[in-house]
This record gives sequence, structure tokens and C-alpha cells, in this order.
Amino acid sequence: METERTLRSGYDNIWNPLFISAFTVNFLVHVCTQMMNTLTAKYADFLGAPETIIGLATGLFALTALIFKIFSAPAIDTFNRKYILMGAIGVIFLAFVAYTLSYNIPTLLMARLLQGTGQAFTTTCCLTIASDSLPMEKMSSGIGYFALTSALGQAIAPAIGLWLIGIIGYNCTFAVLAGFMLIAFAAAACMKIEFTRTKKFAITLDSIVARECAVPATILFLLGMAYCCVTSFLVLYGESRGITGNLGLFFTVYAVTMLLSRPLIGTLADRFGPVKVLIPSMCCFAVSFLVISFSSSLMMLLVAAFVSAFGYGGCMPAVQAVAMRSVPKERRGAASCTSYIGQDMGNLVGPTLGGAIVQAAGYASMWRVMIIPMGIAMVMAVLCRERLNNPGGQTETAETVPEHT
Repeated sequence: METERTLRSGYDNIWNPLFISAFTVNFLVHVCTQMMNTLTAKYADFLGAPETIIGLATGLFALTALIFKIFSAPAIDTFNRKYILMGAIGVIFLAFVAYTLSYNIPTLLMARLLQGTGQAFTTTCCLTIASDSLPMEKMSSGIGYFALTSALGQAIAPAIGLWLIGIIGYNCTFAVLAGFMLIAFAAAACMKIEFTRTKKFAITLDSIVARECAVPATILFLLGMAYCCVTSFLVLYGESRGITGNLGLFFTVYAVTMLLSRPLIGTLADRFGPVKVLIPSMCCFAVSFLVISFSSSLMMLLVAAFVSAFGYGGCMPAVQAVAMRSVPKERRGAASCTSYIGQDMGNLVGPTLGGAIVQAAGYASMWRVMIIPMGIAMVMAVLCRERLNNPGGQTETAETVPEHT
């Protein structure tokens, strides 16, 4: 009979070597991903695609990311996570090569699907490695710091991406992103994880989905569905309203504010419980969408970005920490996968639904309609507060943390 993998670590603080390695790799991947998320809609519009196809092109990577979650969770819990991460980064590199060679909508959609294939493994694997390195009593704070990888990526990627396409054009910009992925691959190769395989690879429902994480995954779906409309349509919305200035500053203000909001909200969640920080954060998220819907100047959009950073920017790591605490460490791959399934489904549904609403009723109505999922998430958080505040109802032992050498 096979025994469970037993891994050891003496980590008692957040900024340990394994956490720093996972943080660095995830940051490099997010720089490329966030830049592409911002440029996809504009490039599809440049190629002459209608709004529904623009939404589809933006969210399509979530389809393959969702499908390949079937393989990512059991693989992460079975094989050496370092090599899984390196392989996934290699796939995303090929996707950016395809973007570089894309001059029509079908090629763009194919590259987007390929990117999603790698994305199914990178984010899940990095979150699993990072959470394994964290002490239980600092899980929310640690995930809050880890989530800064996306904040830092958003702080620089959209503005730089919009600047690059104005200087060297779309396809050369995509080639630069392929180069960034090579750097990410090298960073992953430097990560050293002591590993001994102790079980066979098997695709089962329990190895893919952690049912204990159903509530946080659903909340992430509802919130992600709304936020994905920001990355998909904000620039086009600003241009349609005649808002002048660098619209990429929205993402910069949002991300820079998250440098404060995410660690702060993570610390508060560890101290007072997740629900007491989730409800105010969701209210901030809803207010930001209302401000966007009435925006007529760049300053109003920047105010919305600041408020949103205390909304979605604060909610996501707090909910992810709940998901990772809901299971024992040997099932962290499944828990990470489940949380990202929620986000991927939101990324898939949100832009497509948002594009349909834009065509039917205009941008302002789309922003206001997307407040509804936030309200549903808020009600769910209140009704399931005991489960969120005490995920799993158990205390986890420390003997299953991977050793980083």
C-alpha cells in the first residue's frame, strides 16, 4: 500500500526561500499574462472583430485553463512541482510565439487557447508551492503578500504594453513577451525542491476538485466574472466616452494601491476572520463599478481604480487563503485547482456576457449589471460565514511542508 508523500520544512516565517522563489516566478508569469489580457481586446478590435468576438478572444484562454485543470491538480499532487512549472511556462512561451505570428482572428484565438493550457498549471502550481511554505497562523497574510505578484504585474504590465504597441506595434510587443517568458523559465529552473514520488497519477473527481472549497470557489467565480470585464472593456469604454490620457494608468493605480490593500486585508483576515473583511471589500468593489459607469474623465476612473483595489484586490487573496486552509497539505493541489476553476469560469463567462450586454444596452449598463454577481457573493459570504471563518474545521499539522534546498 502506497504511503502519502511526507515532506519536511522548518519554516516559521512568511519570507522563507521557498516562498520567495514561488513569488518571483509567479510575478514574471503575471507580467506577461496581465499585459496580454490588456492587449488582446485592442488587438482583436484592431483586426476588425465585433464586440462579442472581442469578449470571446479575451476570455477564451479560460476555456483551456478550465479544461486542463483536470490534469493540473492530480499532477501537482503527484509529480515534482518544479518540472510541472517549467513545462507550463514553456507552453505559454509557445503561445506568445503564436501571438507574434498572428495576423488574423483564428490565429489569435488559437494562441489564446494555447496560453490557457499553460495557465492551467502555472498559477495553480505557484499558489500550491507558496501555501506549502506558510505557517497556518499566517496563511491569510502570506497569501496576501503572494497575491502582490499579480498586483506588481498589473502595476507595470498594462501601461508598458500600451506604450510598447505605440512604439513597436502589436506583433513585436508579443515577441518581447515571449522573451519575458524565457526569463520566467530560467527562474523556475533555479527553484530547488526535494521530492520523492509516493503515489500514482490518477484522474479522479477528488484529485481534481476539493469539495471543501466549493463556497470560496463560487465566490471567486462571481467576483472574477465582474472584474474580468474591467480588463476586457475598460480601455475601449474610456475611448468610447472620449476620455483622454493614458487609460493604462487605471491598472497602475489599481495595482499600486493593492501593494497596501492586500497585505493589510490579509493581516486583518488572520486577526478578525475572513468574513469581517470580505463584506466591506465587496461593497468597495460594487461602488467602483458604479463610479466607472458614470465616469467622464480619467480622474474618475482613477478614483474607481483606488476603490476597486480595496474591493476585488482585497477579496481574492482572502478567499484563496480560506480555500487552502480547507484541506490538508497533501491535497493543496486540488484546493488550488478548485479556487482557480472558480476564477477561470468567471474569466470565461464574464467577458462574453459583458460583450453581449454592451451590444444590447451599452457600456454603462454593463458596468451596473455586473454589480449583481457581487451582491450574490456578499449574500453567500454572510450565509456561509461559519464555514469561511473556520475552513475545514480542523487544525493542520506541519509535517507535510516541502523542503526547499
